[in-house]
Formats: sequence, C-alpha cells, structure tokens
Amino acid sequence: MKPVAPSVTPDPPHDGRARQIPFLQMIGSRITHEADGVAVVELELRADLLNNHGGGHGGVVMSLLDSAMANAALSKVDYSREVVTIDMQIAFMRPAMGRLKATGRAIGGGRTMCFCEAEITDEAGHVTAKSMGTFRYRAPGPSHAGE
Repeated sequence: MKPVAPSVTPDPPHDGRARQIPFLQMIGSRITHEADGVAVVELELRADLLNNHGGGHGGVVMSLLDSAMANAALSKVDYSREVVTIDMQIAFMRPAMGRLKATGRAIGGGRTMCFCEAEITDEAGHVTAKSMGTFRYRAPGPSHAGE
C-alpha cells in the first residue's frame, strides 16, 4: 500500500522555529515559550474541540502534550534538527476545560534520542493530563515519509 500524499503541503522541515503544522494551526494552539529544553503551548478550547461530556477531546489534549514535548526537544538543539515521536504515554487526570497550558520539558537523551515529559494545566491551575514521550532526532530536509 502506498502512503497517501497530504492534501496540504507543509513548510519545509528545515524552517526550524518558523515551521507551521496545519493541524495545530487548525485547533488554535500557540507556542508561547521555547528555550533550553522547555516549551509552553497554549490553547483555548472551542466547542468543536470538546468530547460528548463537555471536556477537551482526548485527541486534542494528546496533540497539545505532543507539541509541547516536541518543541522542548527541538529547543534543546536550537531547532537545528527535526524530531519524530517514537513513543508517548498519557494519563488523563481530570476533564480539560477552558484555556489550557501544556508545559513540556526535555529531561534526558543524547545525540539521537530525547526523553521528555509534559503536563497540562487549566485556568485554575489544576493538572488535567500528564505525559512522557521519546523523540528521535533526524536531519532537516525533505519529508522522510515511509521511514
């Protein structure tokens, strides 16, 4: 089976900090901090991002955590490389509501891998979800689809 070509052409991976990911733009997430292995990504939940119980949809929450960790890993190497998520675990601790802030931290790794953690807090400061992930660094360049 051949991979399906994306309908949106993403910015070239070598664009570093300027790179935009269409899905993250669509849900309205914003990177508000990125330096020295720490990244903060924020999102205001809208009605179309909620689950049928009125909280943030798990896929949106997971995407926010993934983005915070990936940007933490990238900031550790000053965006000189790309990363791909190898593994990610998540614990949903309470419903995500309102304005969310995901803080990701690069906590270990080496030349080819980065280990990260992240948590999401709501407007009241409650932790709504936590995550750990493993990311693989790769050279910037054209798409590595099918790797």
